[in-house]
Amino acid sequence: MKHRHKVGIVGGNGWLGSAIGLAMLEAGVIEPRDLCVSSRSGLAPSFADWPDVEAISDNAVLAQRSDVIVLSVRPQQFPDIGIDAGGKLVVSVMAGVAMKTLQTRCGSDRVVRAMPNAAAEIRRSYSPWCASAAVTDSDKTFVQAMFEASGTADEVPDEAAIDYLTALSGSGPAFPALLAAAMLEHARRNGLGEAVARRAVAAVVTDAAQLMRAASFSPEDMVKTFIDYRGTTAAGLQAMLDHGFKEAVGAGLGAATEKAAAMAASEAG
Repeated sequence: MKHRHKVGIVGGNGWLGSAIGLAMLEAGVIEPRDLCVSSRSGLAPSFADWPDVEAISDNAVLAQRSDVIVLSVRPQQFPDIGIDAGGKLVVSVMAGVAMKTLQTRCGSDRVVRAMPNAAAEIRRSYSPWCASAAVTDSDKTFVQAMFEASGTADEVPDEAAIDYLTALSGSGPAFPALLAAAMLEHARRNGLGEAVARRAVAAVVTDAAQLMRAASFSPEDMVKTFIDYRGTTAAGLQAMLDHGFKEAVGAGLGAATEKAAAMAASEAG
């Protein structure tokens, strides 16, 4: 379903901004002529198939021409953006920038904070988002369509949920990559060749994980089933649990959540 909104993406030539823009175009959420991205050097090669997309060098001009302004820059770059949204819908995908800060600096009460992850590039991102009180039902419909174009999305009730999900799902492939790296290191130490080791680890971390996409899948039930079977998988699972696997994961998520909340508090202050 196409929406007649003029969307401007600040940082639209970057990997996440371009992924969001391209996903909307591919899904038909907006027309190419209704998308503009900020750039001083023209469109990125990723937009080569969409010549009607406009590149604008001045962020202030982009904001003036847009109905929806997407902020897709690094948080430390945000203070230098200098846009006046003039009450328009502002959608931020920046980690750790509080809604109050966005409203004050952008000049709009209609603000959405969202946290896609790197899988947006392959249209498999999970993108939770929360909205300020001034965001309309029509705004929310568009935001949901925007993020569903690059995967799945949920509206969550508040910024605390966004800070937590910045840690849990916003980290994208980083946490599975850590597991994969540990498995690869162990496989190499046990004499497997590089090609075989990488294929074996990929089969665990990416291929077997596709089971989780089934609606009936329960990770707790799968773990219990294998432990109850008391085979080789049970031995591996129990050893991981005994060595503090759950505690390590919890510590990582806790640390990442605290960092996200601290960034938001610092920006708001």
